[in-house]
Amino acid sequence: MRKTMTAAAAVLALCVGFSATSAAFAADEPAKADAAKDKGGDKDKIDFPPFPADASVKQVIHIAGKTVNYTATVGSLPVRDEKGKKIAEVVFTAYTVDGPRDPARPVTFAFNGGPGAASVYLNMGAIGPKRIQFGAQGDSASDPVRLIDNAGTWLDFTDLVFIDPVGTGYSRSLVDQEETKKHFFQVKEDVAYLSRIVFDWLVKNGRMASPKYVVGESYGGYRAPAIAHYLQSELGVGPSGVVMVSPFLDARTQAFEDISPLPYIVALPSMAAANYERQGKPLNGQTLAEVEHYARTDFAVDLLAGRKDPAAVDRVVDHVTRYTGLDPALVQHMGGRVDTGTFLRELYRKEGKLASVYDSNVTTWDPYPWSQQQRAGDPILDAIIAPTTSAMVDFTTRTVGWKVEGRYNALSNAVNQAWEKNWFTQVESVSDLRQAVAADPKMKVLIVHGYDDLSCPFFASQLIVDQMPQMGDPGRVKISIYPGGHMFYSRPDSQSAFRRDVMNLYGAR
Repeated sequence: MRKTMTAAAAVLALCVGFSATSAAFAADEPAKADAAKDKGGDKDKIDFPPFPADASVKQVIHIAGKTVNYTATVGSLPVRDEKGKKIAEVVFTAYTVDGPRDPARPVTFAFNGGPGAASVYLNMGAIGPKRIQFGAQGDSASDPVRLIDNAGTWLDFTDLVFIDPVGTGYSRSLVDQEETKKHFFQVKEDVAYLSRIVFDWLVKNGRMASPKYVVGESYGGYRAPAIAHYLQSELGVGPSGVVMVSPFLDARTQAFEDISPLPYIVALPSMAAANYERQGKPLNGQTLAEVEHYARTDFAVDLLAGRKDPAAVDRVVDHVTRYTGLDPALVQHMGGRVDTGTFLRELYRKEGKLASVYDSNVTTWDPYPWSQQQRAGDPILDAIIAPTTSAMVDFTTRTVGWKVEGRYNALSNAVNQAWEKNWFTQVESVSDLRQAVAADPKMKVLIVHGYDDLSCPFFASQLIVDQMPQMGDPGRVKISIYPGGHMFYSRPDSQSAFRRDVMNLYGAR
């Protein structure tokens, strides 16, 4: 989540944690590298106060007519290099149900995205046992931080482990800036060490024989199938299922917009969904069937025709104007090729407001209404960092009693900026998804989206899955779409539908 961003950069932000230019510095900004000059000194040593021992607290939740007693634990796991040197410490928050150990009880590992986001968004917004409200119209950065029982939690049918990658939350690198980038801020290395964290948590907690699931949101939705495949093929751990929440599966679907029609094709149904919702129409597959069919067929053909067929441009302009509700003159001026940034900038310009890339019907006042380009932050991002940070820090340090020193990074711009060069046009985990599904005929996959999300549009996932070969039961890879945006779970009805679909995946209904 970035303070100021282009539409493409916004995708990285949630599509939601990064830390200072070095993750080490981000984890605790006042701490400095100890460039020891005396004998035996290590010039690359990072002099942090040690993390406290893992801490736990007993809690209770009432969910689906049941009382669930559980233990919340905050702690850390080391990351070691090939020589065994500890180079980072990764913080996790785990919720495990109390009582006799049930060998059939699943454990689920959760990751957010960014790159640069801590796992607080899935934890305290979507699936953890406690939640705070964020991500919807009217939510504010100064809203009271009150954790309440989460009616959408998964805790009654699976234990939950939320993992904060290096540079996010309290997780920190213990090596210098260049080593941090090499080990943690690259696409492949990120998947490798996070997979090892999953493995190490399972061993430490005696859960290697439990059914295992991986869930990721946004860029975490990219991570989820990649981690599942890495666990399968490299670490000897077989996940039973993968859940991708508003996933960023293949960056190429939103790249090369000067020559590729794909960025326009994948965005149009979400633009139409936002327009229909503003008109009070229900959002469902039937409502959007026409625009989805158009996007797959005539829209793609006419976009590729380009200037060689002026009639094709006219047809595109007519359809895009009707579906988006934008000013016909603007659509005509752009030849029907309306990018996400322009759509969001123009949608509420006359009202002096800005729309969020994560849900274009969530708005805030524009402090620079006469500027050609958006100069303020995203309405949703600006409103959620404060409550999520405050809630997680209070929960960790006061409720659980893990008395850590250092800054908590719910979302780090610096991690995002330090990430592997040109990753946005290269990253894809569709190959991992295909291979993981092929390797395990029993593994199930659920991909979920909100209709209004323009950072990770649902139609991209639909097109991607439709190109996958059918490997056994076609229901093994399912897509569900709900009213709302990137964080559709901020809407109670959508969160309830999401929970039902996940319970079906886990066989918990």
